[in-house]
Amino acid sequence: MSAWQASLVSLGLAWGGMLALALAMDRHCEQCSGLREVPSTRRRWLRWAGALLLGAVALPCQQAWGGSVGVVACLGFWSVGAVATVALLSAWPRWAARVAVLAGLGAVAALALAGVRQEGARYETITVGRGTVEAHVTAIGTLQPRRYVDVGAQVSGQVTRLHVQPGTEVKKGQLLVEIDPSVQQASVDGGRAALAGLRAQLAEQHAQHQLASQQHGRQQRLAQGGATRLEDVEVAQATLASAVARIDHLQAQIAQTQATLKADEARLGYTRIYAPMAGTVVSLEAREGQTLNATYQTPTILRIADLSAMTVWTEVSEADVRRVKPGMAVYFTTLGSHEEAAPRRWTGRVRQVLPAPPGGDGKGSGMAAPAATKAVAYTVLFDVDNSDGELMPQMTAQASFITAQAQDVIAVPLTALTALTAPASAPGQPHTHTARVLPADGRVQERAVQVGVRSRHLAEVRQGLQEGEQLVTGERSDDSGPPRFQW
Repeated sequence: MSAWQASLVSLGLAWGGMLALALAMDRHCEQCSGLREVPSTRRRWLRWAGALLLGAVALPCQQAWGGSVGVVACLGFWSVGAVATVALLSAWPRWAARVAVLAGLGAVAALALAGVRQEGARYETITVGRGTVEAHVTAIGTLQPRRYVDVGAQVSGQVTRLHVQPGTEVKKGQLLVEIDPSVQQASVDGGRAALAGLRAQLAEQHAQHQLASQQHGRQQRLAQGGATRLEDVEVAQATLASAVARIDHLQAQIAQTQATLKADEARLGYTRIYAPMAGTVVSLEAREGQTLNATYQTPTILRIADLSAMTVWTEVSEADVRRVKPGMAVYFTTLGSHEEAAPRRWTGRVRQVLPAPPGGDGKGSGMAAPAATKAVAYTVLFDVDNSDGELMPQMTAQASFITAQAQDVIAVPLTALTALTAPASAPGQPHTHTARVLPADGRVQERAVQVGVRSRHLAEVRQGLQEGEQLVTGERSDDSGPPRFQW
C-alpha cells in the first residue's frame, strides 16, 4: 500500500470513528450540562473538528505500531479525543471553533504530506580528478628458477651416502652423493692387470725381435760367402718380420686396454657425484640405501637451482597474445601477498613469447589441430630479480602485461561513460563517449568526451571534462521522507 493510500485509510477510519462517537454522544448525552447549551450547528462543527484532529493523531499511531496494535491504539485515541473535543469546545465561541477546525485541517494536511514519500531524482556524483590509467593483459603464471640443473647418476649401484638435503647451499665441485663403487673398482682393477700383462708380452716380443734381427744379420753375412742355404736366409727374414708384427699387435692391445681402463676409471669416478654449479638443492629424489639403475636412462637424484633470478612462465590466451611483445613492461603479485595491506609487486620485462602453445610437438607436415572447444594459451617468459629470496619455485604469479599507460591524467570510472554507436575509431585514435555532468545550478548536462587509455575500471579523458567537475555516476529515487510516517 502506498503512502497516500495509508494516509487516506487512516484519515477515513479516524473520521468515521469520530462521527460515530459524536452521534452517540448527541443521542446519549443530551442531559449533559455542557451539551444542552450547544446548538446543533455547533455540534456539527465539533464532529468535523474532532474528526480532523483525530485523523492527525491516528495517522502516526497507525504508522508507528501497524496491524491490530495500531488499530487498537487509534481507537483509543479516537475515544479519548472525542470526549476531550466535546468537553473543551462546547463552551467556546464560534470563532474559536472555526479556528480549531482550520488548525486541525492544516495539521492533517501537513502530516499527510509528511507521510508521503517524495519520489524525486537523486544523483550520485564523484569529483573528476587525476590519476594513472593502465591497460593491461592479465595471465596466471608459475615461478621457476632461471638457471637449474638436474643431477643424475651415470652408473648403477646403491647410494651409500648423501651429503646434502633440500635447502642446502652448495658450491661448484662440492661432493653431493656417493654410490657403492665395488663393481666399478673391480673393473678398474681388472683393466690394470690386463694392461700390465700386455706390457710384459710386449717386453718379451721386443726380446724376440732382437734375437730375430741378430739371426737375420748372421744369415745375410753367411749368404754373401755362400756358406748357408737360401732357405735359412728366408726363414730368418720371416722370423724378423713376424717379431715386428707381434710388437705392433701388442701395442694396439695395450692402447685398447688403456682406453677401456680409462672408461672404467671414469665410471668409478661417477660413483662420487659433485655439484656442477653453485646454488641451492631444491629437491631430492633419492635416499641412502636406494639402488639406482642407470642401464637405460639416467635416474635423477636431486636438483640444484640458482634462486637469485627467477623466470615466470605465464599462459596468455590466444585472444590477448598478439598484444604482448618482447620488451614490454610487466608486473605480478603472488597469492600470499594479497593478505598484506599493500601487496608487493615484482616488475620485469618480457623476454620471450614462445611460438607454439604447450604440447605442440611440431612433428610432421604441421602441428595437430586442437579441439574446437579447447582454449589455446601461449607461453610468455619474463625474468625477475630474487636477490632477497622472497620468491620460491612453483609459486603462482598473477601477472599483468602493461600494453598502454597514462600517468597524471583525468581519470573517470568507465561506468559513468556511455559509448556512442558511431563506427569504431581508427587504431590509436581517441574513442568518443558521452558523460553527464552536474553543475552548480543542479541541471544535468550531457557532454561528448574523448577517451584514451582504458583499463577495466577507469578511462583516460582527453577532452570534454575538467578537473574538479561533478560527474554523475548514477541516480536513484529520493526516498528521504520521515521513516516513522512511511507505510
